[in-house]
Amino acid sequence: MLTIRREQRDDIPALRLVNDTAFGQPAESSTVDAIRRACPDAVSLVAVDSDSIVGHIFFSPVVVSDASGATQGMGLAPMAVLPESQRQGIGSMLVRAGIEVMRDRGCPFIIVLGHPEYYPRFGFVPASQHGLYCQWDGVSDEAFMVLILDETATTGVTGVARYRDEFDQAM
Repeated sequence: MLTIRREQRDDIPALRLVNDTAFGQPAESSTVDAIRRACPDAVSLVAVDSDSIVGHIFFSPVVVSDASGATQGMGLAPMAVLPESQRQGIGSMLVRAGIEVMRDRGCPFIIVLGHPEYYPRFGFVPASQHGLYCQWDGVSDEAFMVLILDETATTGVTGVARYRDEFDQAM
C-alpha cells in the first residue's frame, strides 16, 4: 500500500537515489541537501510503497518583492518518482498531499517550474496571469506556473519570484 508521509532523517539516502535516478544527475539532490541544511521552513514529503521510498516532493520558500513589501510563498521543486514507479499516480498523490500541507500552513501561493501539460490538472496556471515572473532568463511562460491558495494575501502581489540561492548553483 502506498503512503505519503513527511521525510525522516533515515530517508535521505533513498531520497538522493530517487532524485538522482529520476533526473539522471545529482543537481536536484544536492540542491535539496543544501536547502534542508539551511532552511527549517522547507517541507519534504515521500511516497512509500512496501517500505521502499519510490517518490519525493520538496517545497522551499520563494519571495516576491515589490514596492509594498515582500510576500513569501513556496516553490515546488523537485518532484520525482523512480522510473519503474512512474505512470501509476504517485506523482499526483505527492502533489496533492503537498498542496494540502501548504494550505494547512497558510501558504499564499505555490510556484513551480515544470511541465505545462502536467501541473494544470492541480490548478496551476501560467504565473504571468498573476503578474509573477521567473528570476531566470529563458524560462517559457507556460512552464513557470503558480497555484494561488489565498487570494486575499496575494492581491496586488506582482513581480519576480525569487527562489532560495541554493537553486542558483543548480541552474
